[in-house]
Amino acid sequence: MISKRLVNLMALFLISALLLTACTPAATPAAPTAAVEPTKAPAATEFKFGLILVGPYNDHGWSEAHYQAGKYIESKIPGAKMVYVDNVNPGAKPGVTVPQLVDDLVGQGVKIVFTTSDDFKDGTLEAAIKHPDLPIVNVSGDHAWKDGKDFKAPKNLSNFMGRMEYGKMIAGCAAALTSQTGKIGYLGPLINDETRRLTASAYLGARYCWTEFAKKDAAALSFKVTWIGFWFNIPGQTLDPTKVADDFYNNGYDVVLSGIDTTEALVEGGKMAQAGKKVWTIPYDYEDACKEAEAICLGVPYFNWGPSYLKAVQMAADGKWAQYWDWNAPDWANINNADTSAVGFIKGQALSADAAANVDKFIKGLADGSIALFKGPLNFQDGSAFLKDGEAATDLQVWYLSQLLQGMEGPSK
Repeated sequence: MISKRLVNLMALFLISALLLTACTPAATPAAPTAAVEPTKAPAATEFKFGLILVGPYNDHGWSEAHYQAGKYIESKIPGAKMVYVDNVNPGAKPGVTVPQLVDDLVGQGVKIVFTTSDDFKDGTLEAAIKHPDLPIVNVSGDHAWKDGKDFKAPKNLSNFMGRMEYGKMIAGCAAALTSQTGKIGYLGPLINDETRRLTASAYLGARYCWTEFAKKDAAALSFKVTWIGFWFNIPGQTLDPTKVADDFYNNGYDVVLSGIDTTEALVEGGKMAQAGKKVWTIPYDYEDACKEAEAICLGVPYFNWGPSYLKAVQMAADGKWAQYWDWNAPDWANINNADTSAVGFIKGQALSADAAANVDKFIKGLADGSIALFKGPLNFQDGSAFLKDGEAATDLQVWYLSQLLQGMEGPSK
């Protein structure tokens, strides 16, 4: 039997335990952990650059090549944003001037403008004078060339151009190595220094490969240019390039080279081939132009404007603008390097393996200087001397070529 005293002691112990528990402070709950915000990179400052395009931005030719250069800049410079106006020509936008468009682009916050046609040369000069703090580039002009015949640019105006003469020589070579009739047609735009020298380059490439690789008589080669009057068709103002191309094909010209901004020669050649004619075409300007009719495309000489655009936009964005005039050659280590070469040549599906091998030899000769086509003896179309025997043409003589060359058919002026 439990004693009264033991019961009292147990009760006292229980009461003490309860009192001790009541006096002990409850454990403080852990403070909630603050969420850690991820570190955000500072947003790139927007830098707008403007393009004025003579044709549609998706023409599969000259204007699309410039538009793609704009996309290249957006991928290379954080914050860069292209603002473009296309179809700036008398047919699509009659009365619209380059200075008006530059005013509008400046109002949209554009910090540098590219005008992308020789046709915009004078309007670009006017706009540059009106906006002396705006870097502005005319592609293919010569107003900023201090050694040129028309140097008059203010400090904010620059020019660049690719040495497409090499691309046209390669195109002419491919044409001559493929032609079975010896009749090569050239679909030309308007007539000026640029188009004369590019057409002459195609002829020189054709003549060289016809005689040196194909081992045929130069007199058996026919090379004819028909000019339509502008860079592309303007109904009622130019010759129709579709009809001009068809006329070539229907008169025994089995290879047609295009010098215009659009792809009529290739489209019409594709139709002729489907009808049973053995014909081939070489388009111009744009890397993917062959896709319009791959089965008859021998290749395409094209401009790669990205590196030149990158130089100009980076200078403007860095506040280091300085006037320049660039005439950029291909990167002979790889003429199709998108980051380094101003001019390239993509071989087409229709180019035979033997012809392709000779085209490669030709490119190698251009690269190492063993093949120099603007070298005398060369005469102008009217028989007067252009280059004496052994004389190499200067940049001035090539840029300002005043006539087509002896052996070519078609007007020089």
